[in-house]
Amino acid sequence: MITVHHLNQSRSKRVIWLLEELQTPYEVVHHQRNSQTNLAPESLAAIHPLAKSPVIVDGERTLCESGAVMEYLLDQTPQHNLRPAKSEPCYYDYLEWLHFAEGSLAMPVIINMIMKREERAGDKPLDGYIAKELALDFSYIEATLSRRDYFAGDRFTAADIMMCMILEIAFVHDMLTGKTNTLAYLSKLQGRDAYKKAASFG
Repeated sequence: MITVHHLNQSRSKRVIWLLEELQTPYEVVHHQRNSQTNLAPESLAAIHPLAKSPVIVDGERTLCESGAVMEYLLDQTPQHNLRPAKSEPCYYDYLEWLHFAEGSLAMPVIINMIMKREERAGDKPLDGYIAKELALDFSYIEATLSRRDYFAGDRFTAADIMMCMILEIAFVHDMLTGKTNTLAYLSKLQGRDAYKKAASFG
């Protein structure tokens, strides 16, 4: 059985959500962030040297990194429809958004979040760059969701699970104001039963 090492308030919610969508049996081992530093505990470092989440253990294999974990789990369940076949026209749309979440979007969202927590004096040259990147990314997302129900087309895929987590962070930190298509999309995904089960883990 697959073991998910779940860190509270982390991207490991993605993995649990995917497993619920796939109806794949799993067990969860909980790890709690340090209440003072918000860092992962040593118990997670004992599972993987990066001490990051998500981490899964499946037999002799221990795997981290959201995208790699998602692809591995999809490979174990070939009968699913959460990843388009390469022969489908939407396959490369799926692939783009699967990687966009952690490739293009995560960096400016997380840096923006961190900068808002800090008191900084003097010139802030990074602010303009991050603002430009966020505007560009969210404009692209909003335009895409004005044409499609989901990122890869007319059906829900694992790319939506990848995107949802970063969009949630953006929403909590007031980055989605006025993005009506994105907000409606986010609400739709949060209504899925598998999402609710994953969210219950904290």
